[in-house]
Amino acid sequence: MQKEVATAAGIHASNYSKIAKGERKPSIEALDKIAKLFGMTVDEVIHFEGKVPMEVKIKDKTVSEKLQLIDQLEQAIFRIIEGMLTKTKFKDFFQKNVAAL
Repeated sequence: MQKEVATAAGIHASNYSKIAKGERKPSIEALDKIAKLFGMTVDEVIHFEGKVPMEVKIKDKTVSEKLQLIDQLEQAIFRIIEGMLTKTKFKDFFQKNVAAL
């Protein structure tokens, strides 16, 4: 659940974990996204006096799923670019050093 909330808030899961433990304060943007995710206002989150439920179900997972897909796509693009750069560097090295022999 923490990973879904972190994704919806646009923050890394480890940062969300620190926020949940009180070790770090969320940005206003992250706090606003978290409040909307739970159907609350920022004021209700800040001044929360109710009992924390054991399980919270997100009714509309489409936003969360889209954010996860974007994150996966971003990682795939970085891997492709890294592979292309490595291939280009190897090709340049080969041409300069091995092909000259």
